[in-house]
Amino acid sequence: MRPQPSITGGKDDLGISALRKRQKQRRLFMEGILYLSPALLILGVFLFYPMIKTLYYSFFITNPRGMTLSFVGFEHYARLLTSSQFLQSMKATFLFVLYTVPTGILLALYLAVIANEKLKGMAFFRVIFSSTLGVSVAAGATIWLFLFHPSIGVINYGLQMLGLSSIPWLTSSTWALFSVALTTVWMNVGFNFIILLGGLQNISEELYESARIDGAGYWSQLFKITIPMLSPTLFFVIVVTLINAFQTFGQIDILTGGGPAEATNLIVYAIYKDAFIHSRFGYASAQAIILFILVLFFTIMQFKVGEKKVHYQ
Repeated sequence: MRPQPSITGGKDDLGISALRKRQKQRRLFMEGILYLSPALLILGVFLFYPMIKTLYYSFFITNPRGMTLSFVGFEHYARLLTSSQFLQSMKATFLFVLYTVPTGILLALYLAVIANEKLKGMAFFRVIFSSTLGVSVAAGATIWLFLFHPSIGVINYGLQMLGLSSIPWLTSSTWALFSVALTTVWMNVGFNFIILLGGLQNISEELYESARIDGAGYWSQLFKITIPMLSPTLFFVIVVTLINAFQTFGQIDILTGGGPAEATNLIVYAIYKDAFIHSRFGYASAQAIILFILVLFFTIMQFKVGEKKVHYQ
């Protein structure tokens, strides 16, 4: 006759099994941490530590060497919210984002749709459309610095040939932000073009063939097949372009230096000037924290609202 296990013995077996399961989970967790440790170390040193240090500095007044002198709590934040200069920087930043993000994406989408057509010689135009990706910010800004030059600039020369008066592109507070935005759109169009063209070429040709059999025209195919199928790529491009627009710095430094009359003093450039020209590290850190919150807010909103419109296959 087979011996029956005792109740006490069954509880012991369950306890041993649960203990072994916990040991296995702990071992797997430690292995995961071990594999992730290089990435965590790099992120900790170059991302999390500077963020925490910036937050820390935003509560202090510092000396020109960056050493904290006195704790001021939220005083820097309160000053920023009532500062006309900071509000002007915020206004210029939002206008710059408005000028560059929709324009840059629509232009890149238009070029990508054209370049996706199977026409002879299209490879040449694909190289031309994507060429700005290989131009550094310094080189691109210098090119446009000469184009915008009031006396030897090609743009003003063209306007004069048409009988129009010259425009002070970089020296007028009315035109300076538009000029920097135009330069930025030109710089970013190559990257956006390549990403969108890659997305277009991943759309199955069978969808277009089926649509043509059903009698769908070009515009119907564009708005009912191309745009919906391209929506994941468009969503990525919108998120990246928006974040880059908030972080624009190089072309402003080369073209206008934040002027004239603070017209192009975007918030990133204002942070740079307060930190490294005026040595107000605490005040600049508070601006950096506000910028981080703004970018985080818009990114979350895009994922909450925009991602619902994305069509995944």
